[in-house]
Amino acid sequence: MGFYLSKLAGLLADPINLILLLFGIGVVALWFGRRRFGGWLVSIAFLLAIVPTVLPAGPWLLRALENRFPSTSLSSPPTGIIVLGGSMQPGLAEDRHALAVNGNIERLIVFAELARQFPEAKLVYSGGTGSLLEPGLREADAAAQFLHRLGVDPSRVLFERNSRNTFENAVLTRQRVLPATGDRWLLVTSARHMPRAVGAFRQAGWTVDAFPVDYRTRRALKPWRNLHFSARLSVLAAALREWVGLAFYYATGRSSALFPAP
Repeated sequence: MGFYLSKLAGLLADPINLILLLFGIGVVALWFGRRRFGGWLVSIAFLLAIVPTVLPAGPWLLRALENRFPSTSLSSPPTGIIVLGGSMQPGLAEDRHALAVNGNIERLIVFAELARQFPEAKLVYSGGTGSLLEPGLREADAAAQFLHRLGVDPSRVLFERNSRNTFENAVLTRQRVLPATGDRWLLVTSARHMPRAVGAFRQAGWTVDAFPVDYRTRRALKPWRNLHFSARLSVLAAALREWVGLAFYYATGRSSALFPAP
């Protein structure tokens, strides 16, 4: 049930979905003669579309997430390195018989770089499927092919392929790895996702060192650098998804804190 609730929360957290929903209901209300009600809904939808373009809400919310965990020092070799799924598109890859990735692919690129830098480290890829429509397609299978192209021997990597969300990443990976006291594990994921990921791993009884990648904001907020409508909505959607995810994880006992800190 928690998996399906998290998917629903993610859909509602996307401002584009909310705008379209309000606009659609408003138009239907106008068709049926409910002019005042329909007019209000259409107006709210319009404001929700315009405000994120004018005000820096998205960059501000995303920057707070991305600045939460600084990168861990690499002065000493880690025991192991974990990278979380979310960068492959196995459904598209199967349909097109070609490699298919998304905007989070820096996770795997950095993972491959760290694997070469620390040849003795244990390597883990954690990612099954978060899809409701194609549950049989696993990201881990597609990731193995991509890592091979990046020069990482897939036989060196432990692939956890059953997790469907971040909390399951933490729980199922810990069950497979059985980390010992004193081990030092690096966790690689997108910077905006790192607070929720660290909270989930801590809740699962595993302290990991953050190695954030895939930044989308600058250290200093410069809200007027990009006023492109779709880009601003995309940034806001990414930020809201994580903030709603943090609240949902904390409320359901999947995170050690509402906003985990180093």
